[in-house]
Amino acid sequence: MSTSRQYELVYIVSPDGSETQVAELHTQIEQIVQRFQGTFDKTENWGRRKLAYEIGHHREGIYVVETITGSGELMKEIDRRLRVTDLVIRHLVVRVDEELKVADRTREARRSTQARRRTARGLPPEPQPGEGRSGDSDQDDDRDGMEGQR
Repeated sequence: MSTSRQYELVYIVSPDGSETQVAELHTQIEQIVQRFQGTFDKTENWGRRKLAYEIGHHREGIYVVETITGSGELMKEIDRRLRVTDLVIRHLVVRVDEELKVADRTREARRSTQARRRTARGLPPEPQPGEGRSGDSDQDDDRDGMEGQR
């Protein structure tokens, strides 16, 4: 019973590593993902950046961020592999699908509240083009008039 979830994998490669070594590491992770029937959603190589604190005598590292959809077993295997890889000085796996669901629910709740309030004021549920972000352009005009009087 493996359910597919979305994860974000961030790993920091030693600054001694070359671009080809980073590409080989990405290829290894890609092979693991394919073996466990997962998918790569997005890969970003942020390049060489300064670390917040020194890690193993390194002050810089090459950051790579990958978004992966797959099972927990897949992420356990990737975690195990990255722990034993000498080139990787730090890595972190975070499950992000729950946060995305919460954000979607919050966004939908805001839309329904806005539509309910607009309907109660006698306005259409959706803002019309050119109406402004909040739909209260009358209040903005009043404030502009007040500034001129000061």
